[in-house]
Amino acid sequence: MASAAYSTIKLFSGSSHPELAALIAKRLRIPLARANIHQPSSGETKVTIVESVRDYDVYILNTGAGSVNTHLMELCIMIHACKIASAKRITAIIPHFPYARQDKKDKSRAPITAKLVANMLREAGCDHVITMDLHASQIQGFFDVPLYAEPSMVQYMRDHIDVKNCVIVSPDAGGAKRATSIADRLNIDFALFHKERKKANEVSRMVLVGSVTGKIAVLVDDMADTCGTLGLAARNLVDAGATKVYAFATHGILSGPALKVIAESGMEKLIITNTIPQAENSEKCDKIEVIDVSHVLAEVIRRSHFGESVSYLFHEVPYSNGIA
Repeated sequence: MASAAYSTIKLFSGSSHPELAALIAKRLRIPLARANIHQPSSGETKVTIVESVRDYDVYILNTGAGSVNTHLMELCIMIHACKIASAKRITAIIPHFPYARQDKKDKSRAPITAKLVANMLREAGCDHVITMDLHASQIQGFFDVPLYAEPSMVQYMRDHIDVKNCVIVSPDAGGAKRATSIADRLNIDFALFHKERKKANEVSRMVLVGSVTGKIAVLVDDMADTCGTLGLAARNLVDAGATKVYAFATHGILSGPALKVIAESGMEKLIITNTIPQAENSEKCDKIEVIDVSHVLAEVIRRSHFGESVSYLFHEVPYSNGIA
């Protein structure tokens, strides 16, 4: 039975991450709204919204994981279905935003696919988008509520690592702002790597700027994909005299050889959030630990619904910071 305070909220889940949607619903003390999603052999997506959404504040969760294109189309269809069913307001919750790395025209005739996806959501009938740790700050303008996993990560560091003996390390110059922000919160030093790439997802050489000798090195990044950068950085940090190496990333894509790289890299742990399903990866690699961010997403839904400020969530962790 839904709480009376949330009686006008409907939370739907797509097929990409039903576990996270269930955790959010549990924290809000509301049932997940019912929708039937089918993928017939034709390859098309068929969506049926089972219950009325007329004049409801609707939230639809789907994340950029697994079959990204299928889940994106699924989300657009669910938004459109709710729009023509007279939902009062529709908010897409996309913890890991698909195509976020295609955010600029970096070569001739290159598409800005992140903007295209934002346009697709708007045309489908989406009023607001809630997402977490976008790859580049310049695409925040496409969205209404860009959240950050930084407070949850800082809390984890304080609870599980001797932060007074740490150095925060950015694996590249592009992540320097993220690293310095965390270092400033913890009042500790930071370092960064300058890296040279042979091609996308393949780093040829990394040069450390700063000292980690006799310190615990904490790598921070927005996503861990093939983990080539994090793995190479971890090995370089050990060679540079770090006593231990931890890595933190918001989105654990973990594609290709990622699990093998993590196991052989020399890092103690890779700590990621559950913006993408991680149960299978956690079973295969004991170095992976997952921070639950459902409390952050549940709180932003609550604040959005009641018209409260969400800026508090940029700096503080609501409720408890649970380990998934």
